[in-house]
Amino acid sequence: MVGLIYFFDAIKALLTFQSLILLFFSTALGLVIGALPGLTATLGIALLTGLTFSVPRMHAFTVLMGVYFGAIYGGSITAILINIPGTGSAAATCLDGYPLALKGKAGSAIRITRAASVFGTFFGAICLVTITPLIVKLALQFTSAEYFLLALFGILICGSVSASDLSVKGWAAGVIGIFIAIVGIDPIQGLSRFTLGSRNLLSGISIIPPMIGFFAIPQIIKTLCFEKNKKNELLQNESSDKKVSTFGMLIKHKGVIARSAAIGLGIGALPGAGENIAAWLAYGDAKKSSKHPEKFGTGIYEGIIAPEVANNAAIGGALIPLLSLAVPGSPPAAVLLGALLLHGIRPGPMLAAESPMFVYEISALLFLGSLVLWAVGVLLSRPINKIITIPNGILMPIVAVLCVIGAYSINNSMFDLLIMFVFGIIGYVLTMMEYPAAAIVLGMILGGLFDENLRRALLVSGGSIMPFFVRPVALVFSIAVLFTILAPFISEKIRTKLTNMAKSTED
Repeated sequence: MVGLIYFFDAIKALLTFQSLILLFFSTALGLVIGALPGLTATLGIALLTGLTFSVPRMHAFTVLMGVYFGAIYGGSITAILINIPGTGSAAATCLDGYPLALKGKAGSAIRITRAASVFGTFFGAICLVTITPLIVKLALQFTSAEYFLLALFGILICGSVSASDLSVKGWAAGVIGIFIAIVGIDPIQGLSRFTLGSRNLLSGISIIPPMIGFFAIPQIIKTLCFEKNKKNELLQNESSDKKVSTFGMLIKHKGVIARSAAIGLGIGALPGAGENIAAWLAYGDAKKSSKHPEKFGTGIYEGIIAPEVANNAAIGGALIPLLSLAVPGSPPAAVLLGALLLHGIRPGPMLAAESPMFVYEISALLFLGSLVLWAVGVLLSRPINKIITIPNGILMPIVAVLCVIGAYSINNSMFDLLIMFVFGIIGYVLTMMEYPAAAIVLGMILGGLFDENLRRALLVSGGSIMPFFVRPVALVFSIAVLFTILAPFISEKIRTKLTNMAKSTED
C-alpha cells in the first residue's frame, strides 16, 4: 500500500509540461528507431546515453525509457508492412502480421499491435512496483542448468511455430543460429572457435548484420523479382476491408493477453533472457492453446497480439533484476545499467536505501509511457500506413539503403556489410527451402546463453547431467523440452492412425 502511494506521488511529479514533452518526443524517436531495420532499442539507448550526461537525472531517464518502449513497439510496424522486423523482438510478429497486411488488414493490424503494446507496457509498470520481491526471488532460483534449458526451450518453440511444414526444419534452423553465435573467442576457455583465421571473426558475429541479411535481403529479392504487382493488390484489399474493433478484438482474446503478459513479465525478469524469448514463448503458447492452431502463420490477430503483449510486458520484467540485483534482464536493460551508473544510481540491494524513490519513478515513467505510446502511435499511424502506397520499385531500394546504413552503423565496419550480404544470400536459399529465418536469428540471439550455460553446468557438476533433472525448475523445463520434441511425432502418428481408420471404415 505504501508502495502504491509512492508510485502515485512519482506520477504527479512527472506531470509537468517539460517531462511530458520529453517523453512524447523520445517515444516518437524510439518508434522510428525500432521501425528502421538495424536500429534496435539497445542501439538507440546506447547512442543517447552519452548525450544525457549533463542532463538532470529524471529528464535523462525520461528520454532513455521513452526510446526503450517506443523502439520495442516500433519494430512491429515494419514487421507487418514489409515483413522485415525492425527489432529482434518483433520477428514473431512477422509470422501473422505480414499475411494480415497482404489481406488488406495492415491498418487494423497496426492498431491492434499498438493496443497490445500499450497494455503490455502498462502491465509491466504495475508489476514492477507491486511484485518485484516475488519475481526477484524466482529469478534467483535459476542456475546455469535452468538458463541452458530456457534457451533450448525457446529455440525449440520458435522452430516449431515458425516452420511452415516440418518442425525439424525449424529446429535445424535454430541449430544453424547457435553455430553462428559461437563463432569467436570462447568465453570460458579463451580459445578461438570457427574463425577460419580471420581477425574480424575473433570478436564474434554481431547479431544485427545477419538479422538484417536473413530478413531483409530475401524479402527485397522476392518483392522486386516476383511480387511487383503485390502492392496494388494490397491497396485494393485495404480499401475494401472493414475496420476491426480494436477494443472488441482485445476482449475476444483476453485469455491470450493475460497469459502473454504473464509470460513476458516472467521471462523479462530472468537475467539475460529479454524481449525476444518472451515474444516467441507467448506466440507458441497462443498457438498451442488456440482452437485453430493451423491458422497461425496465415494471418490471424492472435498471432500478433501475443508477441506484442509479451515483449512490452518484458520491459517491466527486465527492469526488476536490473534495479534489485544490478543484473539486466535484457540487452537494452544492460545498456540502461551503464546509464544508471553514469548518473550516480547504484542498482542492487542498497538502491532502496540510497535512492528510495527511484524504482517508483521508473515505474511511473512506464505507466505514463504506455499512455504516450498510444498517442504517438495514433498520430503517426496515418503517415506510417502510407508505406503501403509506395510502389515496390521505390520502396525496396529505400529499404535496402536503410539496411546497409543499419548494418554499417553498428561498428562502422565494411566487414559487417559483407556479413549482411553473405547471410542474406544464405537466408534466401534457406527461405526457398522453407527453413525459417526467425529460428536462425533466435538461435543466434540465444546461442551464447545456450553454449555458456551448458558447458558451465557440466563443468560444475563434473560432467553429470543430473543438475538438468533434479532441481524443480530445471525438471519443469526438461519436461517441457521433451514434450516439445515429441509432440509433432506423436500428433503425426495419431493423425496417420485416424486417417487409416477412416479409410478402413469407408472400405
